[in-house]
Amino acid sequence: MSDYILEIHGLNKHFGPTYANRNVDFTLKKGEIRGLIGENGSGKSTLLSQIAGIYPPDTGEMLVNGKPYKPKDVLDAYDNHISMVLQELGVVGNLPVSVNVFFGRTAQFKKFRVLNKKAINKAATEQFEKWGIPMPPLNEYVGTMQIESRKMIELCRAMSIEPEILLLDEVTQSLSLNNREMLYNLLKRQKEMGKSAIVITHDVEEMIEICDTITVLRDGAVVGNVVSAETTADEVKSMMVGRQIEGDYYRTDKEVSYKDEVVLSVKDLNVDGELEDITFDVHAGEILGFCGLSDSGIHAVGQAVYGLSKVKSGDIYLVPNDLHIKTPMQSLANNVGYVPKDRDSDAMMIDASIRENFSLPSMTELQGPIGFISPGSMKKLSNRMVEQLSVKCEGIMRPVNSLSGGNKQKINLGRWLAKDLKLFILDCPTRGVDVGVKAYIYSLMKEAKNNGIAMILISDELTEVLGMADRLMVMKDGRITKTIRRDEDFTEQAVIEVMI
Repeated sequence: MSDYILEIHGLNKHFGPTYANRNVDFTLKKGEIRGLIGENGSGKSTLLSQIAGIYPPDTGEMLVNGKPYKPKDVLDAYDNHISMVLQELGVVGNLPVSVNVFFGRTAQFKKFRVLNKKAINKAATEQFEKWGIPMPPLNEYVGTMQIESRKMIELCRAMSIEPEILLLDEVTQSLSLNNREMLYNLLKRQKEMGKSAIVITHDVEEMIEICDTITVLRDGAVVGNVVSAETTADEVKSMMVGRQIEGDYYRTDKEVSYKDEVVLSVKDLNVDGELEDITFDVHAGEILGFCGLSDSGIHAVGQAVYGLSKVKSGDIYLVPNDLHIKTPMQSLANNVGYVPKDRDSDAMMIDASIRENFSLPSMTELQGPIGFISPGSMKKLSNRMVEQLSVKCEGIMRPVNSLSGGNKQKINLGRWLAKDLKLFILDCPTRGVDVGVKAYIYSLMKEAKNNGIAMILISDELTEVLGMADRLMVMKDGRITKTIRRDEDFTEQAVIEVMI
């Protein structure tokens, strides 16, 4: 018997003129946790998608336990005990939790074509409990849930087949600290059972910590394999981009710096079931950070401030405009931008063109004297931002869903930076992007700060808020439990003690 559970030889995959994978050779041992890393567009997700039965390879072969493996679809991969959690959401929003867990396999719970809800709920509960995954309300429709809860459902579905190979595509960046620890423990269990996993993450330090070995992709091809215990983050980064990258990309100053002018004042804000007595001010040129565990309420803050939530009581006051924000249309009309955590579902028109996505927040500014918006003005704005942000695309009429995650996020942020913003709300702005795009996003934030734009930075990554924020609001159970300034005890340990 071979030590390898998976062998890939000469795998190629292209989409039109674009090669996603080039002559990929790859092996995975039983009981091995393998990291897969590379810049956005390097072919990582495409490789996993072929293993998971989502795409067929153009050429090349795959072997599982030494036997030819040619999955026709995801269910065929399931039959071979291979499952995947996608980077973008892979749930059906108009179905309840329990049906999503067994999606494609619900026949076992049917009698005379009628679904036995009690039986499927019982089976779903057993799976959540078996793997130690937090369980959302089983009868609730998934489309109403936050991205983190939906990821828990996808993870439970993947584990419910007891996979010999678990494929995780950018899962950790959707999770708060406590659920990341849960996932790390799940990977340890997978390894202890002699089963394997392939993990994609753009967090190089995290990958070195949780993976045994790392495969680096560049331009669709494998450029190297390293043992995690024998490498460094800087070495992996240089393999990814083909040049030396050292140090970090956060702010280098260690002091609070912002203007006296208050841009936003939030007083005694309450949202049923989510926020309780939230009070804070944001100043011009300030980056105000929010962090907390799952269900702490940090993501609800961004939604409420932009006017997306039903506020029970309290006040959200935009000071320069003398405006009490109650609706998202008021925020849009008064130069407030918002980048939600779930980019594809809540922010962008994925099937629309790059031009339309760049232009949408600026429709008022693009209007002519009689309210007409010319295609020429949309084209001019979009081309300017594509060049300014170095968006890799084949033209502004290409659909956004044809782009890599990093280029999608450049558009998601850049369309707001094309406006004369007063306040910018950023919820996990670097989720799913590589180190190069991360550095670029942080440089955009530093530039916005220098230009006097007030920013609210909400993040599940402690290093991100500690690296960028002037002040940090630590939340727990919908309340702000402590405010920490950049010039005080601004460390992960200090924040974690408050969070937990």
